[in-house]
Amino acid sequence: MNVLDNVLRVLRGGFSFVGRLLWALARLIAVPLGALWRMFLELGLIWKGVIGVLVVGLAALYIYFVWQTQVWTNFNPDYPARYAYEKAQTPGEPVGAPAGEAPAASPQPSSTEDTTASPGAANETAQAPEPAVQPQAPAAAKTCAPSAIAEVTADLTDFNVNQNAWISSMVLYKAGFFGLDWDRTPFLDNKASFQRGINAAVRRTAIELVDSLGRLRGTSQIDSDLQKARGNLQFAEDSWYFGLSPFGPKTPTPSYYRSAIRDLRSFNARLENCQAVFDARADNLIQYVDRIANDLGSTSAILKDRAENYNAGWFDTRADDRFWFAYGQIYAYYGLLRAAHSDFKGVLAEKHLDGLWDTMEQQLRAALNMQPGIVSNGSEDAWFTPSHLTTMGFYVLRIRSNLVDIRQVLER
Repeated sequence: MNVLDNVLRVLRGGFSFVGRLLWALARLIAVPLGALWRMFLELGLIWKGVIGVLVVGLAALYIYFVWQTQVWTNFNPDYPARYAYEKAQTPGEPVGAPAGEAPAASPQPSSTEDTTASPGAANETAQAPEPAVQPQAPAAAKTCAPSAIAEVTADLTDFNVNQNAWISSMVLYKAGFFGLDWDRTPFLDNKASFQRGINAAVRRTAIELVDSLGRLRGTSQIDSDLQKARGNLQFAEDSWYFGLSPFGPKTPTPSYYRSAIRDLRSFNARLENCQAVFDARADNLIQYVDRIANDLGSTSAILKDRAENYNAGWFDTRADDRFWFAYGQIYAYYGLLRAAHSDFKGVLAEKHLDGLWDTMEQQLRAALNMQPGIVSNGSEDAWFTPSHLTTMGFYVLRIRSNLVDIRQVLER
């Protein structure tokens, strides 16, 4: 009985402490607001009107900001299914045979008139009239296969900045929570971290498109569209219309990313017209796979460091940033590696890698099933506070292990 009394006493003490803490926080907010309200009542009518308009405008801006951070438009872990990869050809290869010329009309056989017409008449041979020359059918325009990797890279960027608002450069996100960086709070930052994870994968892919995939053996000229896309995607993620360093007006981040979308689609359009290059060689795939494995290795180390050194359970305010960044990377690489399966289908078939590649894609998709409402960073043996970072790190390492195996087979 004494044990039960002690437990109840501890629980009452805990609830009492939480109640006093919430009351103190409420007073901390209410006291300055009350002082501001009293000052507002003492102002003249014009100043009240000006301040009222500003407050209403700021409230509308915050409503829009909260809405954009909480609504993830067109979020779909199964988005790669909408691409018809099984029907695709190697990028740059002609699609079908171009139509040739129409067959020429065969000449009509000559006919000879009857020579028994009248006595003394000379025998004449009547020639058949010349056959009419039929016009030739115009040759069909040559069409080549586009790149699935370039298509998915453009679509992921479109998902980030057109289908959704780019959170990291919104003015209220930059302002923070009463001056505190949103990434250091448990509020309204998950979507921003998710978008930055996607962007990290997109940037990596744009670099590989420029350096190796979009040129022949690294000695040909760099593709201008891909080079512009890479430069635009490398732009700072948090630029707004105005900045302090340097001071003055700026071009916001989404404008640069939208330009990159146009550049990537321009490259694919030229590839379809057989006016661009996509070098689907095994060594290029090895390099791309190796770069992705390195990216995921870095992400795994970040997750490991946070899980081991800051395991505060539900109260780790940075755990959600790490988790959703890794989730965004995997979300993007799931589609990009499915696209690579299409673009390098000849290489994978030659190396008998389709089965191992499919396993890697399944691991990517399995990781995307983790969608916790609140990210917890508890110790690995915790009862009530799961370690979501450790679990995500486990998936990341499995995917990386598959990529390393694929690289080893490709090098044989």
